[in-house]
Amino acid sequence: MLTAPLDRTTAQTAISLANRAPSVHNSQPWRWRIGPSSIHLFADAARGLPATDPEGRDLRLSCGAALHHLRVALLATGLATTVHRLPNPAQPEHLATVETHAGIPLAEDLALARAIEVRRSDRRVFSSWPVPEQMLDALITVADHQGAHLTVLDRESHRNAVARLVERAAVQQALTPDLAREIARWTGRTRGAEDGVPAANVPKESEGTVPVRHFAGARQQQNPLGTDESDGTVLTLLSTTHDGPVDQLRAGEALSAVLLTATRFGLATDPVSQPLETPTTLAELRSSVLGGAAAPQILLRLGWAPMSATPVPLTGRRPLADTVDDLDEPVG
Repeated sequence: MLTAPLDRTTAQTAISLANRAPSVHNSQPWRWRIGPSSIHLFADAARGLPATDPEGRDLRLSCGAALHHLRVALLATGLATTVHRLPNPAQPEHLATVETHAGIPLAEDLALARAIEVRRSDRRVFSSWPVPEQMLDALITVADHQGAHLTVLDRESHRNAVARLVERAAVQQALTPDLAREIARWTGRTRGAEDGVPAANVPKESEGTVPVRHFAGARQQQNPLGTDESDGTVLTLLSTTHDGPVDQLRAGEALSAVLLTATRFGLATDPVSQPLETPTTLAELRSSVLGGAAAPQILLRLGWAPMSATPVPLTGRRPLADTVDDLDEPVG
């Protein structure tokens, strides 16, 4: 397939949308390089979280989400893509090369691109309105297209197990040296911050099916629910057959695809990574929920925000220029 020329304005526009991808603690751990007919994605180790994410799983998932956002944004401009993941084994921080080709976006492709600006992580409780099965089936399908599997955890035993594992991971992480300092550094930010988690995006009270990770300065008002109404979260788990760096990158792409499709449907979403960040809770999640048959990558809460819910504030992003390097610059 012949590549199509990529002008810098189009590339920068697409990267600006890709930078809206979710990332662990909104750390935005990626960098981009623009070529004549390609865009290159690199992991930014300087923005990694060594206490929270010592093996880089969350970093690669975050970069995978940005990679999928980029593909969606490019297609909306009429550029289809071919992705070469980890193209240089001697350069593991080079996560992907994205070649551009002429393409024709469909209406659903344009809707997916529009969802990038609308999507937010909503850590509050959700309404008890059921999520239609056809929507869940569609989310399973889009995850499958990205090389991952989305499992709906509809058994009460699985939901209770996840809640316990979140709490257990929180205890284990509290005993991890330097983790509290790392959390304090990346959370409790003001609304004007260009990275990190703002205090206005973390609910004061944790009342839902899945406990909310402890962040500094929680100031968000919890969603109001009706009398005798409980959190209507639909809990799902993204997994892959294997668990290497490419699998984690693909899991991030699948996460992006699911989040943007759910946003198109009007659903509220909230990725949950905490119980996958400690070895013991990760192993138990794989055993108790997946029967050891797959590698869990990230949990995702889905549901409907109550009609009276206030909009989730937009989180900050770094200036575009801070995320793009010249193609011929040395790495590091």
